[in-house]
Amino acid sequence: MQATIREVADWCGSSAIARLSGHADGIQLTGVSTDSRRVAPGHLFVPIIGERVDGHDYLAAAYRSGAAAALWESDRPQPDDASQLPLILVEDVIGALQALAAGYLSHTQAKVVGVTGSNGKTTTKDLLAAVLGTGFRVHKTEGNYNNHIGMPLTILSAPERTELFVLEMGMSEFGEIELLSKLAKPDAAVITNIGESHLLQLGSRRNIARAKLEILSGMKPGGMLTYYGQEPLIAEELAAIADSAALAARGINFLTYGETDNCALVAGNIDVSAEGTSFTVQDAPGIRFELPIPGRHNAINALAAIAIGRRFGLTDAQIAQGLQSVKPTSMRIERSLASNGAVVLNDAYNASPTSVKAAIDLVAGLTGYRNKWIVLGDMLELGPDEAAFHAQIGVYLTMDKTDRVLLYGPLSSHTNDAAKRHFAADRVLYFNDKNALIDRLLAELAPEDLVLVKASRGMRMEEVVAALNGGERS
Repeated sequence: MQATIREVADWCGSSAIARLSGHADGIQLTGVSTDSRRVAPGHLFVPIIGERVDGHDYLAAAYRSGAAAALWESDRPQPDDASQLPLILVEDVIGALQALAAGYLSHTQAKVVGVTGSNGKTTTKDLLAAVLGTGFRVHKTEGNYNNHIGMPLTILSAPERTELFVLEMGMSEFGEIELLSKLAKPDAAVITNIGESHLLQLGSRRNIARAKLEILSGMKPGGMLTYYGQEPLIAEELAAIADSAALAARGINFLTYGETDNCALVAGNIDVSAEGTSFTVQDAPGIRFELPIPGRHNAINALAAIAIGRRFGLTDAQIAQGLQSVKPTSMRIERSLASNGAVVLNDAYNASPTSVKAAIDLVAGLTGYRNKWIVLGDMLELGPDEAAFHAQIGVYLTMDKTDRVLLYGPLSSHTNDAAKRHFAADRVLYFNDKNALIDRLLAELAPEDLVLVKASRGMRMEEVVAALNGGERS
């Protein structure tokens, strides 16, 4: 963000700047930070109030680091310190941050693509950014900056000449996607799928579909929603709102993608290896699209990038170039070699029944290995049916898909009980100690083997990958 302090105040909806002297309203601000330790000269300091820490207490530290101004909640006494840092007075710091991001985004006149979904949204965001980057200056969500604070910070961190934003939108409750959509006002959006993540909060997959469709709330007139056409819940819930006056008047377009003929954009001839995936598209049979990410489901995710790329005027040749060059976010089927040379696929960032089954299918389709290992930890936030969901994964695990299964975590005991019926006694092993699992894997993994590691983020199964790759255990 490059803006004067007066412009920032206007975008925040503030009419008052305290401790401002002379012509200081022309002060140029050159970025935003919520952490006083990461403030750079010229930054606007945004004092977030958290569960344990109140950013307002760190104004002096932000000043010492070079902050040029700060937001300040107007009902708080103004600090009596020597810095006399200009304070933009607002009712609510987080609301002001969101308004600032919306104002700055409008000022840039950049296009916006929003991405949501239960699974695959981060990989799809990376695919979209790589494709659109062949024709535009793109800024995308990094890490987990996909919520009511992270997305505004993503927008405000964009280089000045950004032409197109690719913004991931996360949620756990109703209303969260609506807020993000109305802030970003996307020109196009993607819903990757409807899974089981956040069943604990929302209660049913249908409610998850309704929450994801909130991405339409802020979409610009004439925008396009692209979604996975093999998920009936999206189509059913979309049909329920498609004729609403608010939506119909904006002329929103819809495009489906998948592997079946009822989809507008159809993938075929999918070929998967541990190094990547390639496929063709029904309406462009002469081009083979390739991406350096393994998984049949990632060919489907790539269809969304193809659809959006075409929407923004890119050629299929540009799109193919972008897909081939994508650099996925870490721990999304991230390939590496163990210290003994075995192939390791790190998919430990998150997990749900849908994504775990996709990972199992990926391993099932890979050939040429002495043994294929699947290492799973618990799937979290699945609500009252969490035991049944873990048991379903055990039923899904069979000897024709993998040779060895190692399981960790209290919920994974249900996976173990169901899976061991399909395997010899030493082929499915359950551990309540992660280090014991690591010891067993290190002792038996051969250089000719492949191992996939997957679990919800809270299980920290990347520690298994680090140990395989020769790192120290935590």
